[in-house]
Amino acid sequence: MRISQHAYFALRSTTMTPAQITARIGLEPDEVTLRGSRSADPPRPIAYAWKIVCREPALTVDEMITRLLDRAEPFSHTIALLVQELDQEDDDCGSSAVLQVVRHLDDEDGEEEDLTSPPGFEKITGQHQLLGWHLDRRVLAFLTTTGAELDVDEYG
Repeated sequence: MRISQHAYFALRSTTMTPAQITARIGLEPDEVTLRGSRSADPPRPIAYAWKIVCREPALTVDEMITRLLDRAEPFSHTIALLVQELDQEDDDCGSSAVLQVVRHLDDEDGEEEDLTSPPGFEKITGQHQLLGWHLDRRVLAFLTTTGAELDVDEYG
């Protein structure tokens, strides 16, 4: 099985542009989405999005999330204040902050399972090195502090 995956931390708003979010937080995004850029009436996407993203191949979800937190955590209190403000202003948008994990199973462009066995062990097919992950206290504290949700999407 081949797996591709990425993770990102995003702030969404129907009123505040990515440039305004950047100015408030002081952290440059890796990607942005502009409200109404695909369709003006009704607006699609429905919200602006400001994202920091990790798409590095061969990293586990834990490692990707760690890299995102290394960048975002120094701004967590500023993010938290902004999220509170956005959540009050954007009732129709849902939560304005999300830590998103996206995984594609059986992706032809994904990473192949490593069947190399460490000395003294036998690796069995189906134990892909990218499967499995956990949320440690640091991640949970960041999610709690910023008011962010965790959203995990897996496609097969």
